[in-house]
Amino acid sequence: MRKPVETATRVCPVEVATAVLGGAWKLTIVKHLLEKPYRYGQLCRALPLAPPRSLTRQLRELEEDGIVRREVYAEVPPKVEYSLTPLGDSLAPIVDQINAWGKSYPQ
Repeated sequence: MRKPVETATRVCPVEVATAVLGGAWKLTIVKHLLEKPYRYGQLCRALPLAPPRSLTRQLRELEEDGIVRREVYAEVPPKVEYSLTPLGDSLAPIVDQINAWGKSYPQ
């Protein structure tokens, strides 16, 4: 368990969710992976404003926290695919609600 998540477990469940899902691109990554598995390059194209280094860090944290699965295929060139774990899939209603709220946010 990552240190920020471990610390959050001693505070409150909202802090756990924030520790796991807080980050510049994490919820957007989850939103895309709810649709289908993505390769890294596909995610880069789906999130064009996300710096590659940031995207890589967010994916690693989501994997470490059990939200994202990283599957490496034994091919040349190597193929890596990201998908959601069952825990990640359980975020669907939350992501849908946040997405709806964001659409209705006053501009």
